[in-house]
Amino acid sequence: MNVLVTGAAGFIGSHTCERLVQLGHTVTGIDNFSPYYDRALKQLNAEAIKHVGVTLIEADLRSAPLAEILPEKIDVLFHFAAHPGISATSSFEDYYTNNIIATQRLLDVFETRTHKPFIVNIATSSIYGLEATLTEDQAPLPASWYGVTKLGAEQLVLAYSRRNIIKGCSLRLYSVYGPRERPDKLYTRLIKNGLNDEAFPLFEGSEKHLRSFTYVQDIVDGIVSTIDHQEVCDGEIFNLGTEEENTTAAGIATTEKILGKKIAIDHKPARPGDQSRTKANINKARQLLKYNPQTSLEDGLKAQVDWYKNNF
Repeated sequence: MNVLVTGAAGFIGSHTCERLVQLGHTVTGIDNFSPYYDRALKQLNAEAIKHVGVTLIEADLRSAPLAEILPEKIDVLFHFAAHPGISATSSFEDYYTNNIIATQRLLDVFETRTHKPFIVNIATSSIYGLEATLTEDQAPLPASWYGVTKLGAEQLVLAYSRRNIIKGCSLRLYSVYGPRERPDKLYTRLIKNGLNDEAFPLFEGSEKHLRSFTYVQDIVDGIVSTIDHQEVCDGEIFNLGTEEENTTAAGIATTEKILGKKIAIDHKPARPGDQSRTKANINKARQLLKYNPQTSLEDGLKAQVDWYKNNF
């Protein structure tokens, strides 16, 4: 199949590109190399996916002439591109334009084409709100600009499915970690600070937060499984993550165990909108997608530590 991946040079997008190539698909990626974090890190990911044969387009979904630059025949679209996380330096406009306007511009292009792709929207557990423990059919209560705008993007894709314009589904991902994790995320910062004897900034109360920390390759298993289940996926939402819960404190302790050293802590005020608990209810994905994450937190973190040491 001909597959398009937006946000292809990002953390999960780049891993998905590699898996799709391994499965025999022809993959085109698009990424705007956002300054949200160091371009050099995305460039590492970009070189990795280009090395395995991915064609990578550098363009901004909010402004680029998409009808002209995107391949004419796309069978499946994996839409990762978004303004991520909870950031005090990001405006509402950053989230709105990157997450909602960019999604609508993609839909506008594919609505006019004869050959329409199956669209897999990559969403987030932040859609659920401060406690992400719900099933897919329960009402979400997002509490951050990120969660609100990702819910908006998800509903745009599903609206096109409801109207029988373009088939598609949405995947809500839970606390993904592993090699290539963004530098602002928990484990990359823990590993960096531990190896460099720097204090890790810990937001007040977050050591007690519960998370479904999910290894990236387990997440990719679920993402690519949608290709073979398009009929049952159309119009649906799926949670993808592990059912195992760990506190942030346990994550810190596991990282310290792997590094063989204590990590200094710099205590910071609590962040508004941060989730206190995520626990992935994956019964639906298990049943319909045969999704079955297996990687333990310690095994996944060992792989991430090895990646960090090899690259930095």
